[in-house]
Amino acid sequence: MLAAENGSIPRAKVGGMADVIRDLPAALAQQDVIADVIMPSYGFLAASVNAIKLAEFKVTFSGSRQSVSLLSIPHPDVEGAVIYFIDIQDGVFSGKPQEIYSQGSDERPFAEDANKFALFCLCVATVINEQLLPMPDLIHLHDWHSAMFALLSQYDENFQNLSAIPCVYTIHNLAIQGIRPLRDDSSSLSAWFPSLLEKLSSEQLESVIDPRYRHCINPMRVGINLCAKVHLVSPTYADEVLKPSDHDAGFFGGEGLEADLQRKQDSGALVGILNACVYDELADEASVAQSVKESEGRAKASVRDKLRDKGVSGAAARKRANTPELGNKQDQPRAVQGIAEQDDTWFGLLERMESALLRWQGDKQWVAGCDLIALTRIAGLWRRVWLSEDTHISKLQSADKPSMNKHKGPSMLVTSVGRLTDQKVLILRQRVLLGNGQRVSVIESILQALAQAHPEGVFILLGSGDAEIAREFSAIAARYANFIFLNGYDEAVSDALYRNGDLFMMPSSFEPCGISQMLAMKAGQICLVHGVGGLRDTVADNETGYLFFGDSLTGQAESLLERFSDILGEYNSDKWQNMERLTRQQRFDWASSALKYKQALYGFS
Repeated sequence: MLAAENGSIPRAKVGGMADVIRDLPAALAQQDVIADVIMPSYGFLAASVNAIKLAEFKVTFSGSRQSVSLLSIPHPDVEGAVIYFIDIQDGVFSGKPQEIYSQGSDERPFAEDANKFALFCLCVATVINEQLLPMPDLIHLHDWHSAMFALLSQYDENFQNLSAIPCVYTIHNLAIQGIRPLRDDSSSLSAWFPSLLEKLSSEQLESVIDPRYRHCINPMRVGINLCAKVHLVSPTYADEVLKPSDHDAGFFGGEGLEADLQRKQDSGALVGILNACVYDELADEASVAQSVKESEGRAKASVRDKLRDKGVSGAAARKRANTPELGNKQDQPRAVQGIAEQDDTWFGLLERMESALLRWQGDKQWVAGCDLIALTRIAGLWRRVWLSEDTHISKLQSADKPSMNKHKGPSMLVTSVGRLTDQKVLILRQRVLLGNGQRVSVIESILQALAQAHPEGVFILLGSGDAEIAREFSAIAARYANFIFLNGYDEAVSDALYRNGDLFMMPSSFEPCGISQMLAMKAGQICLVHGVGGLRDTVADNETGYLFFGDSLTGQAESLLERFSDILGEYNSDKWQNMERLTRQQRFDWASSALKYKQALYGFS
């Protein structure tokens, strides 16, 4: 099998799709499916991993000849599998150094990226057609970036040999569709493949144009209509996309493509399979065994049984007779995960945040206001540590760090990791009227409630994206001492937040699957999530987390605040501790998901 996609190695990782492409091949190999991956080099990736050049060829794109190299490396985690790179010598991929996605503009959304990925798809079709790599039994396309391959393989007479190879299509985020004009633009179908557009029949054209903007091609729709099967990344999301979106009411469904998806559903060609999470089996089995032992006799209802009704195959906690006994230290389940002790402390988290903020300044002439605010807030938290240890700031260099590591940190640590987009934080930005007549955003109301219940509580949000949202959160961080906003992404900080947090917040307006909540649950952190998509398929209300709902944006905002109030009342209670144990036991493993990929999506026996 060949997977055409846009990021499977660490330096190309952008979002949850990259986690899937990184982790899925190893799980498929256990099912006797070898998945080779082909991806763009973006001008730097192939060289960064010392890829070997296999071939050079030329393609005609946008009226000019492009020189292309095909390179490869053995897959680092799967014996016999290969990662291929398409390296364009110049032109379309010569953007900013080491840039994966282009920012684009409001006037021409997706223009630069659409050029990149249309050319990438042409190159993939060419290397298969010219047998520069082994002929696959099946091709797996991911999101709009690779969908134009289906257009070429099904409708371009130059690639008619490819039409016999089955293609399946995974939708990771239906809201981003890569729509571009048919004509009269340098980033359009006629610019990329002029002869192809002219030869399309009216029926063929009807299957790929956007149903709302009929002068445009919709790559997402191309993938849906021209691939044999369509896969949504959770069972609940697969149901939601069959309904029309109503953004004013806070519902994000089919985004204009629900009719196409319903036809796929009616023909049995649409499947919802939950993505998964990688677990350190030795460490996690010990952690789970301890959680099972502690919760024996307390948690009689199986979360797995409730989730199975939704088609989710998260495995139950596994008890092994030969699992070593663990001590009774409250933090031992995290310690056995093989993480250095300092990394698992509040002290270590502060160090990581500070280090990340300093690294982000490396290529800037001036310190960004949001970074200065975050550094100032972190300095204030350091002072708490110093005061608690009776350590003067001037003696910090000689302070006994192991002793400081015992500092417990905030009385409650709320965390959130995700992109700054309306998908992720629209509900947090809604305005609500408080009892005192004050009208504030939902996130401000949360911060006020947290400060009242836990004066030493802290909310840390890590994420980057929309500049307007970043400015809004930065202004809030300047007003609220218990809010640290880190405007960027750092994996070390992210990992530390998962391990140290008490409550993980993921109030997405829609969530196709979500990986962050799985990572938080893996570390034993209870989640507060919107009951949509993959969040509803992974978090069981009042057992492994808290769900909120609502038929409108206002209703969702009010429901979120009500659940947060419930959490403040139940925090550290017996119920809370039982929920933490159950949370650690949950398994959303790739082994069970890969079997469904093999059988339900690929049709392999």
